[in-house]
Amino acid sequence: MRLYLRSRAVPATLAALVGTAVVAALAARWLLSLPGFDHTARLPVVVFGPLLAVAAIGTGLHTPSDELDRTAVRPWWPRRLAHLLAPTALAVGLLALAVPGHAEAFGPPAAVRNTLGLAGVTAGAAALVGARLSWLPPAFSVGAVYLAAPSRPGGTAQWWAWVMQPGPQGGAWTVAVAAFVAGSGLYVWRGGRRVPAAES
Repeated sequence: MRLYLRSRAVPATLAALVGTAVVAALAARWLLSLPGFDHTARLPVVVFGPLLAVAAIGTGLHTPSDELDRTAVRPWWPRRLAHLLAPTALAVGLLALAVPGHAEAFGPPAAVRNTLGLAGVTAGAAALVGARLSWLPPAFSVGAVYLAAPSRPGGTAQWWAWVMQPGPQGGAWTVAVAAFVAGSGLYVWRGGRRVPAAES
């Protein structure tokens, strides 16, 4: 088990998640302390905090030897599932604590939703393009949505700009949960795509 954890960079991932949560908490407090800002000032924290957290999770979703995985006596999907769920649950808990209060806006529910949804996107990307590049699809989509999303929440934006929505938006939760289930299922089934050294 120790060899498995080290080969998947689990200790480094956990340290990165703790560091991300600390930075997110400090950034949330600093933004709220600025004059003329209210709880909506935490929007960058509930968007980019989860993005950084899932980038750390995604880089550990690689498969050092997919040939051994395929020929193993025991199936690997339970290990893959645990390997994805454990750091995701930690990230969810830490980021929810980093932005306390204002559950109706950009507080813990929005941080939890964005972490789950982006973790699913990252896991699916790890299965399709490899763990080293798994941060690119969520980073690109979040960056594009952050620039294009309307200032008013709700409407059709809760479906395509779900990371920019306040906590209670049902459509945003639906998209996030669907992304988590689909991406996690793909990763658990296929594992991380092994990218040859020439392609990395």
